[in-house]
Formats: sequence, structure tokens, C-alpha cells
Amino acid sequence: MKENKSKLLDSINYPEDLRKLEISQLPEVCRELRQFIIDEVSCNPGHLGANLGVVELTVALHYIYQTPYDLLVWDVGHQAYGHKILTGRRNVFNTNRKYHGISGFPRRSESIYDTFGVGHSSTSISAALGMAVASQLNGQKDRKIVAVIGDGSMTGGMAFEGLNNAGINQSDLLVILNDNNMAIDPNVGGMSQYLLDITRSETYNKFKKDVWDGLGKIYGVGHKARKLMQRTENILKTIILKRSNMFEALGFRYFGPIDGHDVVYLTKVLHDMRRIPGPKLLHIITQKGKGFSPAEKNQTIWHAPGLFDKNTGLRIVEKEIVHHPKYQEVFGQTMVELATLNEKVVAITPAMSTGCSLNLMKKKFPNRTFDVGIAEQHAVTFSAGLATQGLIPYCNVYSTFMQRAYDQIIHDVALQNLHVVFCLDRGGLVGADGATHHGVFDLAYMRSIPNMTVAAPMDEIELRQMLYTFQAETYGPVSIRYPRGKGIHTKWEVPFEKIEVGKGRVIHEGNQLAFLTIGQVGNFALKAIEILEEEGFSIALYDMRFVKPLDEEILQKTFTNFEHIITIEDGAIEGGFGSAVIEWANEKGFNKNVTTLGIPDHFIDQGSLAELYKECKFDIPSICEKVRELLKENQQENTGYVHLTITGERD
Repeated sequence: MKENKSKLLDSINYPEDLRKLEISQLPEVCRELRQFIIDEVSCNPGHLGANLGVVELTVALHYIYQTPYDLLVWDVGHQAYGHKILTGRRNVFNTNRKYHGISGFPRRSESIYDTFGVGHSSTSISAALGMAVASQLNGQKDRKIVAVIGDGSMTGGMAFEGLNNAGINQSDLLVILNDNNMAIDPNVGGMSQYLLDITRSETYNKFKKDVWDGLGKIYGVGHKARKLMQRTENILKTIILKRSNMFEALGFRYFGPIDGHDVVYLTKVLHDMRRIPGPKLLHIITQKGKGFSPAEKNQTIWHAPGLFDKNTGLRIVEKEIVHHPKYQEVFGQTMVELATLNEKVVAITPAMSTGCSLNLMKKKFPNRTFDVGIAEQHAVTFSAGLATQGLIPYCNVYSTFMQRAYDQIIHDVALQNLHVVFCLDRGGLVGADGATHHGVFDLAYMRSIPNMTVAAPMDEIELRQMLYTFQAETYGPVSIRYPRGKGIHTKWEVPFEKIEVGKGRVIHEGNQLAFLTIGQVGNFALKAIEILEEEGFSIALYDMRFVKPLDEEILQKTFTNFEHIITIEDGAIEGGFGSAVIEWANEKGFNKNVTTLGIPDHFIDQGSLAELYKECKFDIPSICEKVRELLKENQQENTGYVHLTITGERD
């Protein structure tokens, strides 16, 4: 049971309740809100560090701006828990990220206060600019628009595109740069260093403080003098930091940096800025994990720590009698081995080195491991440039984020037939992060690209061998996708062996029905076979390994010997692996009953993996039920040639 110490917070159901309070009460609201988030996330895992870091900002924004009429756009959105709690969802926050509960990210269909659905970075400025322009066109000239973006998201190119257009457009837009020098891992690149220089210049900050304090003591003119100083502040920065202000150059009025945890001062600043027209940027300094000591000390781990004891700060890790490694661990350790074997192997990731375990290679081969920041497009074309000079780049990106670089995959890599190995982490459904993070489209979007080889391992040993196979220089672009989470083997560090490209493998023989699978779902099919065999069914299982090229020998055998074929994939049915099999069968003139199991043609919300597999009807019980249905209902022999019959789970 949680202790009820949130007297003020309990009285706030919506922002209008918050606005009834005195400004002097806001620090207590922040204390209660921060504790509420810690209490909830400790027992219902989610994003902790980012949310603790913006408590004061969230309270100040809803206190000053007339939400929902004024519009707030949160970049990425994993820092919006406080926003959700203050906008009518405090009493259902225990369902956060759960099946049929509220989303872990802002979502337009969930609340009028969620103005824009987010989950991927660097989108807030563009969306907010669109809202600002639309408000002007709709005659709502008094409406205020605010975009909140972190310094990590500011490394994404789209953020600069939005800034550039907004500065020229001169719309009434406030961009709040929440600067904590962290994304999931510490930020990298020139933008990060630029912000650090502004924030940490001892000379500049001491000079600013001394002048500010001195002007405040001048009777009668102190307030006006301070305003004059704010107008000349950018000149001071140029002189002292020996560089011009980039935001001013893009047409924004720049304010800051200021303390993002002083809620009273922050509220006063926002009150003043609400009255300033045109594009403006407020730079605030915050600490990720603020107010919870373990999260302050280790910000990477406490970005999303899982279950933890809120009193001791100890993370609660499920104990395993037998250790099954995560696919990410296998990937990371295998990359170290490949880099040791082959000096041409290099690795690239867009701000995900810890999540994908490339930090292991970074530690041993720092000059051959590149974290390029939240910049997927750049990561792909940078990899292409490396490949032109004979290196073998392994470009490691979460499947859902690789969608952002689709043009670069086609134009900069595939069109030139460059050997770049795309390692797509978090392929398939990922659970509680929901629709914005499920990696369900890569099999479909990769297989449509000429020159592309598309592969997915059934287990972590196959992942290891695929990574090894494609260190050779004779291949063009390659996509290897693998899931989030644990594998099935305890001993996976087997000797390297090359896999024949385009060749699958026989996992189980049978004579009534055949499973054709791609990726980890082959393990679901194998478990289903064990159950079905006890009921007297005889089922074959083929792990295809490759969506492109397909193993035509296995397909020929399957469509010759079986009337019923079920394809199973942890990806979109439309255009995916099952579609590839059906296209092949139709081209070859086969008339068989093909059932496609996978992700249906709608977006899948958050939930546990077991719940989502069941919803999509390719969990083990659903697979068994489909086999029983097919083999019991259709015992008649087809006569004559008709078009291919397809029965797919597409509802």
C-alpha cells in the first residue's frame, strides 16, 4: 500500500485546479508529484529518470499556459508522466503501459491535453510549428504553442529543419530546450558540446551573475537595466564564448540558460515569455533523475530501471536458475569477436550503444565504434560512406527507428549495392512501449528493396552465425532483425560457422501440415508441435531464415507435399514474409491453402508480450487452435485448378 502524503496533488484533477493554488504552493506540488511518480514507477516499470527531471517544468507550464486551449507538444514523450497525472489521469495511472491501460507516451486519442502523438525523437518543433500556423489561419491568434525538446532530441536533423522553418516563418512559438546532457546514454556531438559550453562557461556565468546582481541594486532603474541586459546577453555570449548564438542565427530569440528545478522562478519566466511574440527558445538546465539519488547517480540505468525498491533504491531483478542471455548481449559480445577477427569491421549506432550492447565494442575498440547521436538518417549514410572505402559497417538501429532512414537505405546503400549490415534490434512486438516502438514493419519494407538480403534468426546462435557470415565483403546490403529480450540457449558461444545465404533448415518432419516460420516465432511453432503431436497430429516445421532470397527448394518441397501451409512471423502480414511465400506460390502455379499468421493490419497498443501475441493470434495456443481448425474442417480433396486460396488472420 502506498502512503497517502499527496494532499495538494490529490486536489488536482486537471490544470485548472492547479491554477487555483498560490505560486508559493508549487514547490510542494512538485515534491508530491515527484514522489507519486517514484511510487508508481517502482511497482509498474516505466521511464523514471526523464520524468523526474521535468517535474518543475511540467507544473510551471500547466500553471501558466491555459491548457488545453494552449497547446503543449512533448518531444519523444517518455517525460510526460507528470503531464498525464496533472491532466485527468492520476487515478488510472496505475494502468500506465499496461494492456488496455493508458499509453506510456502522449496520445491524441487518449486525452485532449495530448496534442500530438509521439514516441520517436525530434518531431516536436515541426509539429508545434504546424499548430502555430494553423492557429493563425483559424483566427485563434491568442493561442500559445509550446514545444518541449531535450538536448538529446536536438541532435536529430529534423529538429534543425523545424527550427530553420520556424525562424523564417516568425510564428508565435516557444521552444523549451530541456538540457540535461543525457538521452539514454550521454549525448555526443557538436550540439551537445555547444550547449555544455554555454551552460558551464565559468567566465560567462560569473560575469552574468555579477552584473545581474549589481543592476538589481540600482534603485528605480534596476528592472529596466536588467531587461536591457537580457537584450544584450547574446552579444556577451559571443564575446566571452567566442562563438555566435546558433538559435539567434536561425531567427529565434534565445533566453537562458536558467535553473529548470526552481519552479517559482521558472513560472515567472514563463509568465513573461507568454507575452513575447514570435519564435523564442528558453534554455533550461535540469538533472535527469532529479530527487531520487540512485537515478541521479546512474542516469543510463535509471532511464527505465524496471522494478525497484523506492525506499532503498535497489533494483528488483528476477533471478534465473538457468541464465538465458538477451539477444542484445549475444549481439554485443559477438561484435567484439568479429572486430577482433577482422580489422575492417566497424559499428554504428544512433544513441543506443548501451541498449543494443555496442558499449562492449566501444570499450575495446573505441576508434571503430561510432555513436552518432539521435540521427538515424546520418547513421545510414555515414555507414554507406564507410562501406565505399572497403570497411564493413554494422549499422545497429532499433527496428522502429530504422523507419526514419528509409530513403537513405534505398538511395545511399541499396542503389549503390554497398555492403552495409543493418542489425535491427527490437524486431517484432516489444511490449509496454506500444505502437510507437513495435518493430513490425521491417520485414515488409526491407524485402521490397532491390539488392537487399533480409534475414531473421530463430535463436541467438543463429544470430551469432548470421553476424559472422556477413563480415565477408562479397555481399550487398543486408538486414538482420532480432527481438528484444532473452533467447533460449544457455550455451550460445559456439564456434563460428557460415550460413548459406538464402537457405533455410528443417526443424521437424511431419506429413499433415507445414509451418514456414521466420525469426523467433519458430520457437512458438516448435512448442505448438509438441502439444499437437500428443493429439495425434503430424506437423512439419521449416525455419526459413531468409525472407529474401527465399529458399525455393524448401518451398517447392512444402507446396508439393502439403495441402495446408501456415506461415508465421512477428511482423506485418501485409507485404511481409507470408506475402512473399504466397507471391512465390502463385507465380509457380500452386493451389494450396495458405494461412498467414502475424501482425494484423492495424496498430498494436501496449501490453505484455504474452497478451500481444495472443491478440495477434500467433501465441502457442492460437497456433494450435488454427491447426486443429484447418485439419478438422477441411478433409476434402481439391479437384481442378483454381486460384490460390488464402486465409489470413487480417482482422
